[in-house]
Amino acid sequence: MPDSKADNKALILETAIGLFAERGYEATGIAELCEASGITKPTLYHYYGSKRGLLDAIITEKGEPFVSRVKAAASSYTQGDRARGVPDGLGNIANIIARSAEEDPLFARLRIALAFSPPSSEASEAARRMIEGLFDAVDSFFRAAASDHGNMKGRSWAYAAAFIGTLDTYIGLYLAKRVELSEAVIGAAVRQFMYGIFS
Repeated sequence: MPDSKADNKALILETAIGLFAERGYEATGIAELCEASGITKPTLYHYYGSKRGLLDAIITEKGEPFVSRVKAAASSYTQGDRARGVPDGLGNIANIIARSAEEDPLFARLRIALAFSPPSSEASEAARRMIEGLFDAVDSFFRAAASDHGNMKGRSWAYAAAFIGTLDTYIGLYLAKRVELSEAVIGAAVRQFMYGIFS
């Protein structure tokens, strides 16, 4: 027999991801969430406590596994392998981020929007740990690579920001249906980035 409580919670969560991704967290009201989910306000409050509680649940359910996957890919740098370490590692990271966007485009759109929320906003506060976790994972890759590539020393955070920004630009174009996230496209993005850091 289906668990209606779990079904309700999942429906509310998925509806919220869609509305937050399309309209923005701040612009989406509780009444709109309830109407779109076909539930009452007391039901939403029972499961999530508040709109912020709902965003926290989205970040826990979707954001934390995403960051964990990126961290695992970023930890793959093989020190001492100057020829393949950076290209392979960046390719692994890029593929995780790109495939995640294909698997869950609404969450990808929401993640990018949250990264650029005003710093004092509730959305920014809720997403801070996820966004910082993503940057820390990619930053750690460049810090590991700096042992073999001296030009990276002291630049890891800037490289992490630029690499994530490059990938998120392609993801934004994918979400706008302007490009496919094919292996060729992602590979070209990685090579373009590497040309910039090694030239």
